[in-house]
Amino acid sequence: MKRTFIPFLYLLWVHLLALLFMSAFRVVFFSTAHAQLPPEAAWHWGSIGRAFLNGLWFDNVIACYLSALPLLAVGIASVGGWWRKGGYRACNLWFGVTYALVFMACAANVPYYAYFGKLLNASIWNWAEYGTQTLGMVFGEPAWYGYIALYFIAVAAFVALLLQLSHRAVRREAAAGRAPLSLSPKVRILAASTAALLLAACLLGIRGRLGYNPIKVSAAYFCNHAVLNNLGVNPMFNLLYSTLDELRPENRTLRLMPADKAVGLTQQWLQRSGIEGISPIARQVRPAGQPKKLNVVVILMESMSARLMGSFGNKNNLTPCLDSLFNRSMAFANCYSAGIHTNHGLYATLYGFPSIMFRNAMKGSVVPHYAGLPTVLREQGYTTMFFMTHESQYDNMNAFLRTNGYEEIYAQEDYPADKVVNHFGVSDAYLFEYALPVLRRHAREGRPFLATLLTISNHPPYVVPQAFQTPGLEPEGQIVRYADRCIGDFMAAASREPWFANTLFVLLGDHGKQVGTADCELPECFNHIPFMVYGEPLQPELRRVHPDFAVQEDVTPTLLGLLQIPYTQNNFGIDLLREQRPAAFYSADKTMAARDSSRLYVYDHDTKREYCYALQGGQPRPTAFSPEFESLKSYVLAQLQAADWLVQQGQTTDKP
Repeated sequence: MKRTFIPFLYLLWVHLLALLFMSAFRVVFFSTAHAQLPPEAAWHWGSIGRAFLNGLWFDNVIACYLSALPLLAVGIASVGGWWRKGGYRACNLWFGVTYALVFMACAANVPYYAYFGKLLNASIWNWAEYGTQTLGMVFGEPAWYGYIALYFIAVAAFVALLLQLSHRAVRREAAAGRAPLSLSPKVRILAASTAALLLAACLLGIRGRLGYNPIKVSAAYFCNHAVLNNLGVNPMFNLLYSTLDELRPENRTLRLMPADKAVGLTQQWLQRSGIEGISPIARQVRPAGQPKKLNVVVILMESMSARLMGSFGNKNNLTPCLDSLFNRSMAFANCYSAGIHTNHGLYATLYGFPSIMFRNAMKGSVVPHYAGLPTVLREQGYTTMFFMTHESQYDNMNAFLRTNGYEEIYAQEDYPADKVVNHFGVSDAYLFEYALPVLRRHAREGRPFLATLLTISNHPPYVVPQAFQTPGLEPEGQIVRYADRCIGDFMAAASREPWFANTLFVLLGDHGKQVGTADCELPECFNHIPFMVYGEPLQPELRRVHPDFAVQEDVTPTLLGLLQIPYTQNNFGIDLLREQRPAAFYSADKTMAARDSSRLYVYDHDTKREYCYALQGGQPRPTAFSPEFESLKSYVLAQLQAADWLVQQGQTTDKP
């Protein structure tokens, strides 16, 4: 019986050995990147220890992937009584080759990060077609020789230890006696049970966690120091993840029109000539007055279509709290979301870039850098916080937001388990309840703060409290009433706080949803959203409904204009109080649209079909394409193409 478990022990020892080697590479990475850490983090052992633990977590994912096939083979062979000495040779070959590739990624990652400031990722495949030049670059640079030598030493040592482990296993099997010709039922059951348990543990290790989502790069991000966050990611994991990410259809480069033409048209509409070294649409914004150190609270409301509100004609009295705020705010009647997903709303609202069809710009193992509301305010001395209801890994939010200006992230991991109501985490009521004392604590510290709260209750599956289960009203309406009340209760509670008088509250939908029947190829309800700025510091003359077109990309420049903060703007938004949009543009996955006061143009990217509508009393009426629609077509296609080009060029920050 003892003989049956020896191959399993061999696999466990190989697994631990691999973790040890990958951790050793991490030590080398830390020693070379350590100089990039600021003084307060350079020797903060708690943070360094957490980064190494995160690294062990990610290393275990890779090790479990590589152990799965041998474990399955050993399990089948052990149950059948077929395991023989040759099995160790096969396993040694498998582990020797696969870990040689893993160690190659670990070794190459050290100089790669030192040069590019990013982990090894799919960009290396761009050099694959230039084999001679690439090899010359690697072997022609003396600084790489140490890492090349380290790689070969590590592989040789690992293979030598593999052979020792297998020889030891063979000797132990020999000491246990010859393998029986047939196994007893008891031994077979024990072997099968052991294999099943280890395979289950291996699959869990591959998934990386028990939560709703499998492990992503975002899980390693826990602070605002790039070195410590990246220290926790296994380079091979990052390389594979980013390669798969590059293959997704939504991440392919757009080809709506030539990039130079698109950029030129965008410059013309935004009236910008660009800043050398930053981007062709960047500009310096220098307000005349002194900066106002006001707190800013941004509430992004899940699926809040304008058509759900009484202020926009809804007769069901679903949003009395929002309607009351709308009538006392600087409100925009014609605001449109960038896309139809939450990640689009966050991306456009906070960083001023349009959604590029259904691409999730926040996802990906290579976390991009953007300049926006959180980065500018943080540079101005603000504390920046983000509150969400669900897991912080969702849509890669943790990594993206920490990389781009947010110091503190509060998510499902921070809330009591009994407050979680569905797979999207806690309710809106608890989100606001949790956030209020955090805001109070930061207000007492004397620094202004930016807090962003992302609601979720108005997203299926709906969890409607009993008090809001109104007979005769569909759950879709009941949940809107509940979400509205949660915001009303939060605003009432905030009004009793000392910091309320020095705070601007920004409320807008992250996107819309289907309300009523579809009236055209891209119904307005999906993108038409409420947008309002409320607060005592707001000048009385601004507290009215503004009829001009607005898009989510305009939120950041408009807020920074209200705060009179100087900054370098590099996004597609305008200050709605000082500039005017001729039209709104937006998208819904593979459909994009632009509208002005009398026309609506819709383009389906997959079918290459165009849909033109005349707007009569706000209602779309199909009509033929005419020269009047050409300007709308160019307005949406050019800006999406320009945005894609800037992203591809990495020109999304406010720094050269």
